[in-house]
Amino acid sequence: MMATFEYNALTSSGRLMKGTIEAGSAQQASEMLTDMQLTVNEITKTGEARPRTAIGRNEFLLFNQQLASITKAGIPLDRGLRELASDVTSRSMRRLVLEIADDLSAGVPVDKAIEQRQKHFPPLYGRILRAGVETGRLSEMLTSLNRHLEVGTRTRRIILEALTYPAVVLAASAIIVTYLFLTVIPTFAGVIYDFGGQGLPWLTQMLFTMSEHVMTFWGCVLLIALAAAAVYVILSASPAGRRFKEGVLLRVPVLGRIFRCGVLARMAEAMGLLINAGCTMPQCLRLSAGASGSERMKLECEILAGGIEQGAAVMEAGHVCRMIPRLFLYSVQLGAQRNELQDNLYSLSQMYSEQTRCLQANLQAILLPAMIVILGGIISTIVVAMFLPMVRIVNVMA
Repeated sequence: MMATFEYNALTSSGRLMKGTIEAGSAQQASEMLTDMQLTVNEITKTGEARPRTAIGRNEFLLFNQQLASITKAGIPLDRGLRELASDVTSRSMRRLVLEIADDLSAGVPVDKAIEQRQKHFPPLYGRILRAGVETGRLSEMLTSLNRHLEVGTRTRRIILEALTYPAVVLAASAIIVTYLFLTVIPTFAGVIYDFGGQGLPWLTQMLFTMSEHVMTFWGCVLLIALAAAAVYVILSASPAGRRFKEGVLLRVPVLGRIFRCGVLARMAEAMGLLINAGCTMPQCLRLSAGASGSERMKLECEILAGGIEQGAAVMEAGHVCRMIPRLFLYSVQLGAQRNELQDNLYSLSQMYSEQTRCLQANLQAILLPAMIVILGGIISTIVVAMFLPMVRIVNVMA
């Protein structure tokens, strides 16, 4: 369990520094401070750590774009952060930026300052900042990161828009059908039985039976939904469970392809950033797989990176990969041989991002008509089932 420790320490230049740090124990906190090249004078536990939550995506995008503009203007990073803090409206964000600026002023490397607060930021952010500072291309790398995050935001928005309207239609359908089963059909059934309900069509009999058990049906639906939610939470708690979820999703038509293309787009973009930062191929694969958000991708990239470290070529080491297509591996290997790896990775990212957008458009085009057809089919079935006995009664009376 994480706790908050208050410390005072000396920097390498002899300057006194005070602050707080989150760690599992006082010894771990001391080791973290030592890693930051600080000499600890005193460290005390102040109580339980406050919950750490990530800052809003839109807020981070704005912050990152402003930081890219400031670094492009040649302003030192710690000063630029202080300038940014004065323009931030969120108190929590302002406090976070000022804490990082204080660490930088005290001589703490930027990646260490970010790692202390890594749950607030996207994956790889600390490494990207450090690589940008070391290579002198911080503004370029921050702008590239923003482009990558904007693609992810746009993907989420499109999926949400694609699913929201069909979900509303489905909910409205459920309400209408339930209302019919609870009010209209029982009244109609009473009328039919008053006229003599012997020999009713099987469709009408099934309709009457369903109307008698409609609340039981929705109770079962609720129990199934709760059970599915519990299974989802349990599976999400472990890497193996998350891999199982991904395996199920990958088998779903259209949705599986959207998920896979989205993962590949994020991974290719992250690999391009890391290659630009000077990472080796095994490091690049492991870190970018972590940034992709896919447990299956992490597992495959770990195997792929291990094979490359043992001297195998990318195509040879990736023969067991299922999540990563052969085209992706061939493009990476060819780019490395021709010294065009970064360009190839960005091209792959654009290609898979475009495929994701096309698949999302297809999904949006399919879902709405499908929901309307399903609703129309249900209503038509109810009307036919109610109309058939009326025809029989009319024939008998004639």
